[in-house]
Amino acid sequence: MTVQSPRSAHGLDKQGFTVSADQHWNLGTAALVELAVKRGEGVLAKDGPLVVETGKHTGRSANDKFTVRDAETETNVWWTKGNKPMSPEHFAVLKTDFLAHLGTKSTLFVQDLFGGSQPEHRVNVRVVNEFAWHSLFIRTLLVRPEASELASFAPEFTIIDLPSFKADPARHGTQSETVIAVNLTEKLILIGGTAYAGEMKKSVFGILNYKLPLAGVMPMHCSANIGPNGDTAVFFGLSGTGKTTLSADASRTLIGDDEHGWSDTAVFNFEGGCYAKMIRLSPEAEPEIFATTKRFGTVLENVVIDPVTRELDFDDNSKAENTRGAYPIHYIPNTSEKNMGPVPKNIIMLTADAFGVLPPISKLSPDQAMYHFLSGYTARVAGTEIGVTEPDATFSTCFGAPFMPRHPSIYGNLLKERIAKGGVDCWLVNTGWTGGIYGVGHRMPIKVTRALLNAALDGSLKNAEFRTDPNFGFLVPVAVPGVDSKILDPRETWADKAAYDAKAQALVGMFINNFAQFAEHVDEGVRQAAPKAA
Repeated sequence: MTVQSPRSAHGLDKQGFTVSADQHWNLGTAALVELAVKRGEGVLAKDGPLVVETGKHTGRSANDKFTVRDAETETNVWWTKGNKPMSPEHFAVLKTDFLAHLGTKSTLFVQDLFGGSQPEHRVNVRVVNEFAWHSLFIRTLLVRPEASELASFAPEFTIIDLPSFKADPARHGTQSETVIAVNLTEKLILIGGTAYAGEMKKSVFGILNYKLPLAGVMPMHCSANIGPNGDTAVFFGLSGTGKTTLSADASRTLIGDDEHGWSDTAVFNFEGGCYAKMIRLSPEAEPEIFATTKRFGTVLENVVIDPVTRELDFDDNSKAENTRGAYPIHYIPNTSEKNMGPVPKNIIMLTADAFGVLPPISKLSPDQAMYHFLSGYTARVAGTEIGVTEPDATFSTCFGAPFMPRHPSIYGNLLKERIAKGGVDCWLVNTGWTGGIYGVGHRMPIKVTRALLNAALDGSLKNAEFRTDPNFGFLVPVAVPGVDSKILDPRETWADKAAYDAKAQALVGMFINNFAQFAEHVDEGVRQAAPKAA
């Protein structure tokens, strides 16, 4: 039976999609969970969440994402490894084959949703899925319209996600059977050959990152929360730096954990849900997030479950290291009712420095903030093989290069302008290693990070005595109440001071080499904010 309500009068037929499938429109959580279980797409865990598997793709397929290169995008997209071109001709063939495959489906799930919580800056997105759990995922992650808004809903962008579709590299110009093809002119995104649901969420992020700068709105890969005095804080950071964990603070009101816009009047969440890593999750370290794993409506990807007891094992990474949980934002206590807050008073740039070089917190000037934003530095450990201890530097511009279609200088200049206009305080926080590199030192204690963040956000840190870091030039507090002063100076935490100096200069060189690609696109003040080679 075709489920008709609530649905838009602007149906799939009016978009030129010929389908004979039963169409389930805008189903709610309970109906989608029921169908997902009935169709064998997932199972219910002991306390109610839906547990699913994504198959061989347990993360984004970055090498399989393409943007159609045409008159609209030729000069507007920053053509790099993260923004690979697809010809209009290849897309036309792909679209024909994709829609033909869509026509073979007996059941389809359609959700009409908003990308963006601030009405004047949101985008209408229609998502068509073959899996019920994918429909639940995207309904959870995006902003859900009121029922009264659905009848007249007209999509601006449409995403069709068919994991069962296999691309043909020779025919479609892809690199494999997996494809994420973005056509900004036709406002159509086709996802095939992967069941990893995060591709849909990040596709909407890419749309907003392309559109919003034209309206003077700064799109950000960040989490955000509000203090008791109405002070908004924004947390930039790549995966593994603590962006989700540190923003889920019971003493502050959560706006969102991953994607936001900064307009003239607000910081607003692009989403209506959260998508957190689940591997090694514990109730002691992350109680707010852990509690969501015991809620009906949460979707857990690739989390190991006992088939008899239905107990979850968050420490088991046999299915994936990147286990994930998707849940409505209101499952976190103390969240913003409208997913919005005032313009920010503080910006936190998070980095997990596995070289053990950066201080646990540093104060940045506006020029330094733009420099580190464009750098987007973090470091990953090289691996878990015996004897491999040397970390690997990662520079992802704007703390989200794969999702930024335009040139990084556009986002960087927007950020610098907004920092200057609002008198925003900017901080670089190292959640990585202290006392030596990975394998020698140890991870920065989260209690230290939280104490320093609290001091920055309540304004007391601005009154501290600061020293100038000799390598990076930013200001570092000398003493902070409740924090061992030794840890504030990373060189003092190393047993071998000469080894620290050498490693610090090596990291400086990595920053300088990486930033060369941006030097001609920024002003002299930002160029002078670079760290100094000895």
